[in-house]
Amino acid sequence: MNMTDDDSPNGARNSMFTPPGGDGAGAERAGRPRKALLSSSMVGSTNRGRVLQALFDLGPTSRADLARLAGVNRTTISGIVQPLIDDQVLIESDPTPANPGGGKPARPLWFSPNARPICGVLLMPDAVHACVATLDGKIESERKMALPDGRGPVQPIIETIAECVGDTLARARRTPFGIGVAVGGMVDTDRGSIVTVNLAPALDRYPLADELGRRFGLPVKLDHHPRALLVGDRWFGAGRGVRQFAVVYTGEVLGGALYFDGHLYRGTAGAGGELGHTFVQLDGELCRCGRRGCWDTIATLSWLRREAAIAALPEPDLIDSARLVDMAARRLPGAAQLLDRYARNVAVGIANLQQTVAPNIFILHGDVVLGGDRMLTAIADHVRAMVPSRPGGVIEFIAGDAGDGAALLGAAGLVISELLQLPI
Repeated sequence: MNMTDDDSPNGARNSMFTPPGGDGAGAERAGRPRKALLSSSMVGSTNRGRVLQALFDLGPTSRADLARLAGVNRTTISGIVQPLIDDQVLIESDPTPANPGGGKPARPLWFSPNARPICGVLLMPDAVHACVATLDGKIESERKMALPDGRGPVQPIIETIAECVGDTLARARRTPFGIGVAVGGMVDTDRGSIVTVNLAPALDRYPLADELGRRFGLPVKLDHHPRALLVGDRWFGAGRGVRQFAVVYTGEVLGGALYFDGHLYRGTAGAGGELGHTFVQLDGELCRCGRRGCWDTIATLSWLRREAAIAALPEPDLIDSARLVDMAARRLPGAAQLLDRYARNVAVGIANLQQTVAPNIFILHGDVVLGGDRMLTAIADHVRAMVPSRPGGVIEFIAGDAGDGAALLGAAGLVISELLQLPI
């Protein structure tokens, strides 16, 4: 079952990295053959997913603990982990001291430093950022490039993306398992294509996954930027082991993603989670999408900078949450009031989301994280004032990443979820 660097990641030679198939052993009843509901390969894939998911959640863990937590026996664990060790996906550490009650010393399992890495890509309207990441979420190398004008021809944009990805892949010590792409726009996850990028219309309807797959000969997974953030939080961040949470991203655009009962919600063809275009003001301001009153129109940097200019704050075109909090701390006229309004505008969409599906845990990414505790507290206070209290309804807010790291790891996590058949 060993896979070399020359093996195709999609190849049938290694069933560990291909979708389960086959109908399983047939059974006969009343003289008629009958197929099993679950084939042995499907059961094996399910057990492997549970074991690897437990490993991601817990960190380095022994076979005995994995068997107990994943609900399988020791023989099953060995059958799962040994091929992963052989393929240099996992490594067994040196024995730890036995506990005072006796027993064999445990040898924790973890992801091997020699495992093939993953390429994660973040595509925003003005830039592309690519990295090589390990299976345990460490970024080994990265490159970022500015993109040509998104209102011009598409080919120069694609060539820049390909150059950035190609340069990043060239730095990988082994052939990566695949490429995961987080897109700052609407995507069709079934087709692996971009639906629309409001700030870069040249990319609308572009089959990016097919193009990158053709150029680099690797499997490519493409998803919406906020969903990639959620995947990054699920595997490597504050969402580890959490059954239900939401991610909200603020910046030049606004978006979100939902994780329910252990599963990422994508909707049909990836249409779910367009939170920035939920309505918060009937007959409100015209949005870039052509409709009025979207949450995006009152809780992004464009709104904040426009209002900063009206309030006569210094350098309004450069303002963000960090600068606004600093201005409020220095008591510049109008700064504290604008901070409160901005926090309330972010909060109103979160309150609507909480009232609809009650995730109770919100991980915030992007601009508002730059505002630190003051901005996070202001948003939390407004949400709690808008949402009726109820037993078990304590709402928690967690500061995520203000930069690109979580999205890059989340893009890599898309590939982990697919190739290791981990349920998400």
